[in-house]
Amino acid sequence: MQIIGCDLHTRQQTIAMLDTTTGEVVEKTLLHEGNSVREFYSKLSGPVRVGIEATGSMQWFVNLMEELEIDCRVGHPAKIRAAEPRKQKHDRRDADLILKLLVEDRFPAIWLPSKELQDLRAWLRHRHQWVRMRTRTQNALQSMALANGLRRGPSLWSQTGQQAIASLPLAPHTAYRRSELQAMYEKFETEIEKLNRRVEEQASERPGARLLMTHPGVGPVTALATEVFLGDPARFQDSKALASYVGMIPREYSSGGRQRLGGLTKQGNPLLRFLWGEAGAHAVRRDPELKRFYRRKVSQKGFGKASVAVARKLGIRLWIMLRDQIEYKEFCRRGQKQQKSSDVRAGMPETR
Repeated sequence: MQIIGCDLHTRQQTIAMLDTTTGEVVEKTLLHEGNSVREFYSKLSGPVRVGIEATGSMQWFVNLMEELEIDCRVGHPAKIRAAEPRKQKHDRRDADLILKLLVEDRFPAIWLPSKELQDLRAWLRHRHQWVRMRTRTQNALQSMALANGLRRGPSLWSQTGQQAIASLPLAPHTAYRRSELQAMYEKFETEIEKLNRRVEEQASERPGARLLMTHPGVGPVTALATEVFLGDPARFQDSKALASYVGMIPREYSSGGRQRLGGLTKQGNPLLRFLWGEAGAHAVRRDPELKRFYRRKVSQKGFGKASVAVARKLGIRLWIMLRDQIEYKEFCRRGQKQQKSSDVRAGMPETR
């Protein structure tokens, strides 16, 4: 068997290859221009195992390994780096480290989504980018309206409100900026509406998303994003592992019997955290147990931390529904059963 530790970059890769039969180690650098990478890996005979660190530009290489039927493992960058105590770091040492972890069976492999999930993730990120651009355009128009004494609030985005801001007497350059912003806002509204319809179609076709939409306050975008970004729900051991994966746990610097907690780690997916926060704000108005939980946290911690706590609890609920393949009513029934037993859990839902 041939085991390869690969330090992958955008323009080149440095490899350390071990032949387990002869014990020979070969070090080499391959440029990504041309067909040199494909030719090198296609000429390898026998079973081959390749290890790389997870990077944003690795997908083409993973697809190539899948095409050549080569076992490719993607590792956690922070855990790989933690295995090297020395402070020297360069491409050759990184490739040797990955090879060493593969040989010793200590390589920290991570879960990889399928091509379908990757495509849906890219699509949801595209929609979110359009929403952010629309928000920036709205903020610019709102600022322009307030600066000229036009105070309409949310009604500024209605047809009457847009006509009111279009009729403001402005200087030539400011008037040109206003017309361009209004045209951009109209374009964003049209495109986002198309994307929302496609999201609704995809969510209605996926069983997991349909289950999540039964929870009050959870719409097609949040349901589809939760299923797509979490992937296989069974890979999370418990709710703490889920919250850590999404980045909704506090930083901790505790030592010597003294606990120091900071802000959120934010090491997970920012889009999923954002959507859970928005859905949590809607869910507290419709779910009585979440409303009581939110009010209790507001009195204890304040509005900001209470909102984060609700978002985390909602995300855990959605994960449980996805893992057990149950709807909201069944989740409530199980919550009531646990409340009646000795194993009482705070924040479990009730049915009206």
